[in-house]
Amino acid sequence: MNAAAYSPSSPSSTVDPRPCLGLVVPPAAGAVPEDAGHLYGERMRFIARGLGIGGVSPEGFAPVVDRIVGLARELRDAGAQAVSMMGTSISFYRGAARTEQLRQAMEDATGLPCTTMSHAVVRALKALGVRRVAVATSYIDELNHALVAYLQDGGLQVTAIEGLSLVGVAEIGAVTPQTLIALAERVAARDASAQGVFISCGGLLTHEVIEPLERRLGLPAIASSPAGFWDLVTSAGLDAQAQGFGRLFRLPAA
Repeated sequence: MNAAAYSPSSPSSTVDPRPCLGLVVPPAAGAVPEDAGHLYGERMRFIARGLGIGGVSPEGFAPVVDRIVGLARELRDAGAQAVSMMGTSISFYRGAARTEQLRQAMEDATGLPCTTMSHAVVRALKALGVRRVAVATSYIDELNHALVAYLQDGGLQVTAIEGLSLVGVAEIGAVTPQTLIALAERVAARDASAQGVFISCGGLLTHEVIEPLERRLGLPAIASSPAGFWDLVTSAGLDAQAQGFGRLFRLPAA
């Protein structure tokens, strides 16, 4: 699905009867991630605003992280009914307390239901009954360590973690499904007590990864971007069920 179908500048956007959901996304271009179309087709309308991170690292986040709340306000003013910070590491890298402070600041500023991709991940794993999780990431070690701490603060146990040590947004988007499946299988194999697998980084393309991985491992699997959409849609009080992204999207609507 072409992300342009979700453009907030569409002439019909002011009369479009579909639910409108807002995304603060890390890349400067502010494009709606392609998972929106894979998951929900024309059922919902998504609009986005871009932060313009310099890279997937604390140094890349620092100049723009304080723009998140202002962009959430812009999304509200453009018609969004709920808003998510759709970046995992940019929302967890300063720790769980700061992640929740960010979510609350967005909500206070907009008066809308607000969430982050990091909140989404914990919520999705728990919804699937996963408490012990094997983690595959695109990240450098510094972010991997921060992610382990964040998940532990959320009541989860990381059985193993391995990252690809990537920083550039473009190179993260170019990672192949085969590479992600191999990485996820590797971390899952390190501890047989893992109850599920999590692939972390909203810039990774996982449409062709989740269901094959679940079949191969016999375990639930989630990834940042689809989990973020599931969380945002449910936060807005809508039915998040969809096809093509595994067990999470087959859970009955609340």
